[in-house]
Amino acid sequence: MSLVRVQVPATSANLGPGFDCLGIAWELFTTVELVPLAGGLFIEVSGEGAAEIPRDERNLVYQAARAVFRQVDQAPGGLRIRITSGIPVARGLGASAAAVVGGIVAANVLVGRRLSVRQQLALACQMEGHPDNVAAALLGGLVVAALADGEVKYVRFTPPPGLKAVVAVPELRLATRTAREVLPKQVNFQDAVFNVGRAALLVAALLQGELGVLGTAMEDRLHQCFRFNLMPGVKKVVAAARLAGARGVALSGAGPAVVAIADANFELIARVMRDTFRQSGIPTRVLILNPCPVGARALERK
Repeated sequence: MSLVRVQVPATSANLGPGFDCLGIAWELFTTVELVPLAGGLFIEVSGEGAAEIPRDERNLVYQAARAVFRQVDQAPGGLRIRITSGIPVARGLGASAAAVVGGIVAANVLVGRRLSVRQQLALACQMEGHPDNVAAALLGGLVVAALADGEVKYVRFTPPPGLKAVVAVPELRLATRTAREVLPKQVNFQDAVFNVGRAALLVAALLQGELGVLGTAMEDRLHQCFRFNLMPGVKKVVAAARLAGARGVALSGAGPAVVAIADANFELIARVMRDTFRQSGIPTRVLILNPCPVGARALERK
């Protein structure tokens, strides 16, 4: 019997202006185990959102693994899957991306690592629909990615030292599909220019460690203003985190989690974000996370 165990980091996409193209990995993990069997499908789930994660063929880890097996034309007769989820589900921290990437990477190890990193990323992007979360989950660090001519073009770099995320995770569920449905079909020219400038400034600031401009660089006019209406109290949380010393603040992915980028005052920022959500009647936990320098990785094989 062969067992593959893969650890995948949580991610925050967008970081304000980097809609669907910018993601960062955090040291918060989901672990996926695959064991090939002679027949049958057996799925065990524990941890975050365990009661909500399917234990049949709808399971994202299974679907991702099956996509690998199909691509290389090599599949076991059956499969045992064990998922230990450390990433909150439907909160904007890349739980579904971690499941997809975990299934792909684990299955690729089982078949003898026949797919390259770029092939694995392309497969993950096909399943997820956009490259931001899956690229960061697979590669670690900060990743700028875009789809071009059917291929994912990306650049990965290491976040500046001392940077942490203070992430407020409210007891609100927000499916990505719901968060996308509120977005407009068109945007005006001025808003497009606003976001292009902020996204470029954000990448430059993170590359050079110029954290003082993140307050401006993480501003957005393409998606957050529409999504805020789905999330009570979020605007106040963003403002409070900035006043408490966060360098920049944005929705984590589609939300409802809010990520504050900081290099000091972590506990103060955490307390202020939690208390501000609670003033709106929303119980909230806060995580202080380090950037994860490595992406999905196989821990062992037996």
